[in-house]
Amino acid sequence: MNIESQSSVSEKFSPFLTFTRKQWAELRKSVPLKLTEQDLKPLLGFNEELSLEEVSTIYLPLARLINYYIEENLRRQTVMNRFLGNTNANVPYIISIAGSVSVGKSTSARILQSLLSNWPENRKVDLITTDGFLYPLEKLKKENLLHKKGFPVSYDTPKLIKFLADVKSGKPNVLAPIYSHLTYDIIPDTFNKVDRPDILILEGLNVLQTGSRKAEQTFVSDFVDFSVYVDADEALLKEWYIRRFLKFRESAFTDPNSYFKDYAKLSKEEAVETAANIWNTINGLNLRQNILPTRERANLILRKGADHAVQEVKLRK
Repeated sequence: MNIESQSSVSEKFSPFLTFTRKQWAELRKSVPLKLTEQDLKPLLGFNEELSLEEVSTIYLPLARLINYYIEENLRRQTVMNRFLGNTNANVPYIISIAGSVSVGKSTSARILQSLLSNWPENRKVDLITTDGFLYPLEKLKKENLLHKKGFPVSYDTPKLIKFLADVKSGKPNVLAPIYSHLTYDIIPDTFNKVDRPDILILEGLNVLQTGSRKAEQTFVSDFVDFSVYVDADEALLKEWYIRRFLKFRESAFTDPNSYFKDYAKLSKEEAVETAANIWNTINGLNLRQNILPTRERANLILRKGADHAVQEVKLRK
């Protein structure tokens, strides 16, 4: 069998449909872009540049697809309620966005939130990051898990699952803890309130994580209706992480309240070495051991190139 035939067979038996950037952009159809440059700016991450062209090319087709899924989901709920003879409120539609540190998943989440909030009609779309469900810094230190922060073991997963179960059941005013990247810790007695949204976007490193299922064990992914994995080569992720670290060194790290304030004193060469070491021993390790193995479980994969632009989209059949 020649290489071309092998490629054809591989594509045939893949669980995904693969689209080039141009092919995916065509699926936008005639949907208008309501977002402006002014709207886009506050949605971007600290170290990201993302154009309206990227939003039109990648995120408008994605929002259009998700909207179709939501409409179908609402029809199923109507059938279920008719069958059961009840008039329960609609169940919130949960979208998860996974990926490595520095890949830009937070920006993807905020852009989707903005697009879905106004499409095709005003919908209530809440966004929660799983950072708020990390164990407090004191507990991580006490249990010698600080070097595993961001790994599945560093999260209060039962608390996150309880939060999702409450949201999915239509419970009002469900509270989500808030994490501070400045203090590197959970903010005491401060919460985001999720009050029966139409859509909840859950963004985090390990939202596709399962592990070995035991009897009656529940995972975060069990509550998710549609999942996105933002992907890039590790070499790019490491480069983006180091670049972001250098920018933080001149901004957030200079705050006297910053947990990382000592990093602001590093020379550029020392900062690059420090960031590379953090990547190699923590973030890169977590990517290879825990995050990347969940990629193929996603409903959709956005594959980024060196310029942060999405070059390829994979949609589960």
